[in-house]
Amino acid sequence: MERLKKSTLFYYSLTDLPIAMSLFPVAVFIPRFYSNDIGIPVALVGAIIIVVRIFDVITDPLMGYISDHTHTRFGRRKPWILAATPIMMLSIYMLFMPPEGAGVVHLSVWYMLLSVAITMMLIPYYAWGAELSTDYNERSRITGGRAMAGITGSFTAQLVPGAALLLFGIGGSDVVLQLVGITMLIVMPVSVTLTLLKTPEPASDRRSVVPVLKGLKLMWGNGPFKQLVLAFMIGSIGLNITTPLYLFFIADVLNAEDQAIYMLIFFFLTSFMAVPFWVWLARRIGKHRAYLAAFFMLAFAHPFYLLLGEGDFWWMLPITLTTGFASGGFSATLPNSMKADVIDLDTLRSGENRAALFFSAWSFAQKATSSIGTAFAMFGLALFGFVAGADNGPDELFGVRFLFSTFPSIFFLAGAAIVWKYPITEERHAEIRAELEARASG
Repeated sequence: MERLKKSTLFYYSLTDLPIAMSLFPVAVFIPRFYSNDIGIPVALVGAIIIVVRIFDVITDPLMGYISDHTHTRFGRRKPWILAATPIMMLSIYMLFMPPEGAGVVHLSVWYMLLSVAITMMLIPYYAWGAELSTDYNERSRITGGRAMAGITGSFTAQLVPGAALLLFGIGGSDVVLQLVGITMLIVMPVSVTLTLLKTPEPASDRRSVVPVLKGLKLMWGNGPFKQLVLAFMIGSIGLNITTPLYLFFIADVLNAEDQAIYMLIFFFLTSFMAVPFWVWLARRIGKHRAYLAAFFMLAFAHPFYLLLGEGDFWWMLPITLTTGFASGGFSATLPNSMKADVIDLDTLRSGENRAALFFSAWSFAQKATSSIGTAFAMFGLALFGFVAGADNGPDELFGVRFLFSTFPSIFFLAGAAIVWKYPITEERHAEIRAELEARASG
């Protein structure tokens, strides 16, 4: 199998950079900004996010079906990525730089529109990546490159406001959102344009003709896909519980809000540097075993955050380095590569490449877990009586510590148990590819 050129991998991965630049602040800063600065109750912020995710039940599979059935001289993935770009940019502008008087309606409308734009972009984009190579290990290289671009985007989203704080002494959630929003509005059109112009279409662009309901039934009958997506969902709920709680933990438990940016930088640097290791480990022991290692690393490291309290900011560093290292394989590199393999199994059974339909289910799972995790975090804070911006007592602060540290490990361990006996090994995938190639040549 001929390896993809480094230039192809680079240009394809570029689009993940501005996506991550926007998504990380949405997950981390938006809940705190709209609850603390604008004054929307934390439970209501969680409810808005859940309602938007319910809407994705319709939009995600619809986008997968449309992309698989698109046929233009530019391919079936590129037109939708191009169309999504201005919608996503407008949504980010309105959500990150809200006008005076913005409230519940503003958050609801623009969060919904952002979700639609992300669906239009991510599903064709990820399906395109799955079609760039049919090789078991080469796919890890593709998803690893994309993960590194995503981590760079998330890191940039912290570096820009971090530099503003360090050099000019300005900070706060509103400043972070404005600076990241402006940066993303510059970076996104450049990155997307380079991806679309410099990355080739897959060799085959044959349209799917399987009806959507039959296609969904075939997808549901794909046992390894169900196993993988369920493990991903359960594990990602744990990770997404921690994401919106990060600033609450730093600011209210450790009393070090001004230093929060530094720990995030350590986290993303470690994640970035860990990606080549996870790609190497997947080649040596198999993808699902490497994925298990990432699950267990997160599960056993996170409870140590419970030991921290006021003044312990730098004691957080070794735990953050460990979780950041695990995240380099857990979040994108390994599950996305494994997902491309289960799509091959579907192609063998259905006779069609329906990558976008599978990625629509995955996209919904990804966004649903993000929202469920955020909702658990927000509702959990409300359950413990925590009030953003108020003088919270020991019981309320213990709630933040418990929700951020120990509660997520339950989900990490449950996800590991689900994927423990994942059946598509490198040997099994080679058999699937051999059958597909024999059918194509016959």
